[in-house]
Amino acid sequence: MFNLDELLRENIKRLVPYSSARDEFKGEARVFLDANENSLGSPLTKWYNRYPDPLQWKVKEKLSVVKGVAPQHIFLGNGSDECIDVLIRAFCEPGIDNIIIVPPTYGMYEVSANINNVAVKKVPLTPAYQLDLPAIEEAVDDNTKMIFLCSPNNPTGNSLDRDDVEVILNNYFGLVVMDEAYINFSRQRSFVQELEDYPNLVVLQTLSKAWGLAALRVGMAFASEAIINIMNKIKPPYNINQASQELVLKALDEVEQVNEMIRVLVTERTRLEQELPGLTVVKHVYPSDANFLLVKVTDAHGIYQYLLDKGIVVRDRSNVILCEGCLRVTVGTEKENDELLNALKTYAV
Repeated sequence: MFNLDELLRENIKRLVPYSSARDEFKGEARVFLDANENSLGSPLTKWYNRYPDPLQWKVKEKLSVVKGVAPQHIFLGNGSDECIDVLIRAFCEPGIDNIIIVPPTYGMYEVSANINNVAVKKVPLTPAYQLDLPAIEEAVDDNTKMIFLCSPNNPTGNSLDRDDVEVILNNYFGLVVMDEAYINFSRQRSFVQELEDYPNLVVLQTLSKAWGLAALRVGMAFASEAIINIMNKIKPPYNINQASQELVLKALDEVEQVNEMIRVLVTERTRLEQELPGLTVVKHVYPSDANFLLVKVTDAHGIYQYLLDKGIVVRDRSNVILCEGCLRVTVGTEKENDELLNALKTYAV
């Protein structure tokens, strides 16, 4: 049975979090003399001399409408990378505990674990890029605190079989972290709506992809209120700056514009899926639910360098397990995709 208290590190249970001036103050005021800010303002605007809301309640309240999740079930991080790091620091005892990842997958799960001296168990996906459930079951031990899953998966682009994910959620009693950075480009249903059914579920999303706000570095974690409270206990006091909060609030008013961008990118993705296989340098294009394609080519290193010489940057994933000979190609604008296609047509095999 899932027991959050048993998963949590002992020092985190005892931790008294840093209490910032804006944590202690609640309500409205005219004169702020509590946080040692510059009362005269700043060279930019008077507002930026004040510390931002440490728990970003206005952003969370607006997000709750968009996502259909109560604000107390939302954590905001400095990118999803901070969410990953906070989870590992909260629940994994350095030098003792481990996490499971399923490569090929997003690299920061392993990097964050390594930084925190937490062992990483790797259970590769099947050749069809799906979960190997028997191998995952065999890898789990008493010190496995969490399993990281990415769907749609990066770098393969496909969605994981939902039934397989639910098997893990129903039979594993550590945390299951479902990274949905690319969910907006997929027809798959988000696991955010399953939080009430699975107390051990944490869903990660981001404003960097479909929302086009990569420069603001705002990631989201959705989980039970108990897990969110633990994450808030650990994070730096003001981890989302005021400018980012303001810009995110403006962006969240433009849902239809975002939906239109998604429609355009999915249309362009379909065009690339149809045109790339006809090129002599392309051996296979893998199905994608994301805003990128994994493309197996005749000479990954050579084609990568060739495109780079033409000012076109893709990602060489040929050194990643199960992605040998592959490039990962982000779906660009219509013009950018035309440039890519034309360049590949002229590549001398």
